[in-house]
Amino acid sequence: MIGKTIGMTRFARVFGMAAILMFAANLIGSAIAAEVNVYSHRKEELIKPLLDAFTASTGIKVNLVTGKADALIERMRSEGRNSPADVVLTSDAARLFKSKQRDLLQRVQSASLERLIPARFRDPDGYWFGLSIRARPIFYARDRVDPAELSTYEALTDEKWKGRILVRSSSNIYNQSLLASLIAVQGPEAAESWARGIVANFARKPQGGDTDQLRALAAGEGDVAIANTYYYGRLLGSDRESDRKVAAKIAIFWPNQSGRGAHINISGGAVARFAPHREEAIRLLEFLASDAAQEIYAEKDYEFPIRDEVPRSKIVASMGTFKAHELPLDRLGEHNAAALRIFDRAGWR
Repeated sequence: MIGKTIGMTRFARVFGMAAILMFAANLIGSAIAAEVNVYSHRKEELIKPLLDAFTASTGIKVNLVTGKADALIERMRSEGRNSPADVVLTSDAARLFKSKQRDLLQRVQSASLERLIPARFRDPDGYWFGLSIRARPIFYARDRVDPAELSTYEALTDEKWKGRILVRSSSNIYNQSLLASLIAVQGPEAAESWARGIVANFARKPQGGDTDQLRALAAGEGDVAIANTYYYGRLLGSDRESDRKVAAKIAIFWPNQSGRGAHINISGGAVARFAPHREEAIRLLEFLASDAAQEIYAEKDYEFPIRDEVPRSKIVASMGTFKAHELPLDRLGEHNAAALRIFDRAGWR
């Protein structure tokens, strides 16, 4: 009887220890699962405040990899099923379109994302989602240009702007998408005529990024520039007085307000096709579409929130209101290859 009792006691101890080990293993497994891997084309300083806020809100650790957009797309393609990427964050709808076409993304059904993100700012099949809005208007030198002289993107090909236009290289996706929007609206022949007209009116050979165009504009190297709004926002919000002086010398003009509206694009995100942490990936996208994250996009990145009801930051609000072109954003990706060919023929390097 005593032997049986000892045997049962040992069994209970072993069983209890096994249960404890299984419980510990489950805890460890949960801890390991509570992370998400992000491949981001956006610079770390732009996206980090949003990811830190997500971790603070959810406890989910974010592992961030940043790099050039095309390089990250190629990396995901080469990694295949072994890719650790859970979420892809990038700028420009054309890049999201390309990733979808290359079968690098997976479809997501989320009532939260569908509620928070207007249909026009997400893929109709659920493969990608817009998370912030940026516009690409015209900027002008306050002391050399009367805004009454400006009207549309198309009017910049007028001979009066010869030697006065600043814009970056055609290798830039933002210019490619602007031209793609013209192809979608006017057809390839008219779009090519526009590209040739802009080249004829260059103030200098394209060089540098959008901030460089704005600096050159303030320095008198040209009189008008085409650039994304958030670059202007960074100058306005800079801690450096020299940046704020640049911003003070230039102003925004919203083109095509009597017609289709100013060209806009998005920064966006998607769940990678082979995401090992799919649920956490969806939670991250849902967080980035939330009011709290949208306010960070406006306050830290100087971008327009994805919903009109989300308050704009003081600097973003100072850019004014405007009519935006309501072209379906997937059209920017559809016409990207044609835009590249037109740029090449037009001599826009």
